[in-house]
Amino acid sequence: MTSGSLGQRSSSYGSLQQQMQNGGVFLQQKPNQPSPPIASRKTSKLFISKEKENMFMWMFKFVHRKKVGMMFLCLVSIAAMLWVLYVGKGEVTQEVHNVQSLDFKNNSITKLSPMSVDEETMKAINSSLANHETKITSNDDKTMTIIPPPPPPVYFTGYTLPHGHPCETFTMPPPPADKKRTGPRPCPVCYLPVEEAIALMPKAPSFSPVVKNLTYIHEQNLTKSEFGGSEFGGYPSLKQRLESYDIKESMTVHCGFVRGDKPGRNTGFDIDESDIFEMDQCHGVVVASAIFGAYDLIQQPKNISETAKKNVCFFMFVDVETANYLRNSSDIDDSNRIGLWRIVVVHNLPYTDPRRNGKVPKLLLHRLFPNVRYSLWVDGKLELVVDPYQILERFLWRKNASFAISRHYKRFDVFVEAEANKAASKYDNASIDLQINFYKTEGLTPYSEAKLPIRSDVPEGCVVIREHIPISNLFTCLWFNEVDRFTSRDQISFSTVRDKITSKTNWTVHMFWDCQRRNFVVQGYHRDILEHWPPPPSPLPLLSLPGRPAVLVPPFPAVSVPPPSTLIDEKLKISVLETSIEHVVSNPTKIPSARRRRRSGSRRHRKVVGKL
Repeated sequence: MTSGSLGQRSSSYGSLQQQMQNGGVFLQQKPNQPSPPIASRKTSKLFISKEKENMFMWMFKFVHRKKVGMMFLCLVSIAAMLWVLYVGKGEVTQEVHNVQSLDFKNNSITKLSPMSVDEETMKAINSSLANHETKITSNDDKTMTIIPPPPPPVYFTGYTLPHGHPCETFTMPPPPADKKRTGPRPCPVCYLPVEEAIALMPKAPSFSPVVKNLTYIHEQNLTKSEFGGSEFGGYPSLKQRLESYDIKESMTVHCGFVRGDKPGRNTGFDIDESDIFEMDQCHGVVVASAIFGAYDLIQQPKNISETAKKNVCFFMFVDVETANYLRNSSDIDDSNRIGLWRIVVVHNLPYTDPRRNGKVPKLLLHRLFPNVRYSLWVDGKLELVVDPYQILERFLWRKNASFAISRHYKRFDVFVEAEANKAASKYDNASIDLQINFYKTEGLTPYSEAKLPIRSDVPEGCVVIREHIPISNLFTCLWFNEVDRFTSRDQISFSTVRDKITSKTNWTVHMFWDCQRRNFVVQGYHRDILEHWPPPPSPLPLLSLPGRPAVLVPPFPAVSVPPPSTLIDEKLKISVLETSIEHVVSNPTKIPSARRRRRSGSRRHRKVVGKL
């Protein structure tokens, strides 16, 4: 009985469920009957619980020891942290691997296989990407698109000259004390050599504060505004003018050329297609000037490097009248060039005033040359005598500026400038008063020290140096709109436009000394003055005496010399000539100018000079 019970217990170990299914009745297995399958044995819960209990008993045995307990807690914390990181990484990796293929090409939009993507998966993938450098979006066709972000923009931030460089410590010397010459004069400027200036040319554009995208109004049907303006300028209303000074990231403003499909093509400032093509091909730097009404003579640039002759564009804008004069008086080659200047003939000028027509290329060069980075404008009466790269380096790049213009040599207040224009009859006095009064209602005040570091409100606008970036382009557009609406005297409207833009941004204009401008341009005279200029005096004769070098002498009255028969010898003849020359040189006869003659005639007392 005992052996049978043991045998049954042995055969039925772990088969309690089978016995219960048989109604709890013990059925003895027959000898020839195959034994039923024995279920796999599971570890006893009691055994596991005993092992855990023994482990915890072993742990609590050392709990009272502080060092061992702290070390144990640290190990447990590290293990838990590693386990969480491992599980999280596995889930994200599994979700990312659901994408069948990702093919990046040129760091742009990727090729993706169709798949079903829900919002939770999308959020999980995006959140797993470091710093959200790449964004994954789901399209309507249930595909995923990975778009890498654009690289951050790079801007020119200026530079400093090496320590000890001659231009670093260069200071402008005081003007020479010459009482006879009190007017404007040039002063020395420290330029870098051309090779160094070209090497420092910025690779990236300067930063344009606030304004990033600037577009221009184009319309065919124009409505005349309240006052002022022209068809070429688009007749901007006073409301549009006010909105144009509300500086934003993206702006659309009037900037001339409102008609036609391209500046220079059916816009009222029309240029031949061959010239438009050449202007579009100009990149880098352009030097531009204009002569309208045959008002000036073309001045050829001097001291221009071979690199500038090859890479810098020189464009001279003229009207039909000036072009005809040049063809009759100058040698124009087959490429419409006179020296370095390429002559561009403009048809259908927008204004009747030649000076106002000259403001179009002066202020809107960024529209005529869309691919140019830097421009240097010089008036037609000026002669450029310094290389353009040296000028750009000195007044733009070294100053980390995008717009540079010289201040007036004498006047720095707009109200004083307006009165000077009226006194010189530069424009209709009533129009000047209207413009000044309009600016006064907007808050224009006389210049004072409160505007420092701005040192002048009046520029000498015959030279403009600038970089073509959105903020400087906006400035010249709004400046041109003021010239188009009011008078053509751009010195009067300059400070109003500058101050309105400066109040909304941290951008301003670099205004350098006028004597520095006179260092790199030589001011000539207008053509009408030169044509009425008296002819130069005939060359002075050279008097050669025996045994003495040739002497340049001024003309002098004829000296009565006795006939040769009455002369004692040749020495007496030489003595007479020397006495006559000495008398003329030491006592020259001064012919007073017309102004001096008028002044001397009005005086009551005259100084009497005795005759010799």
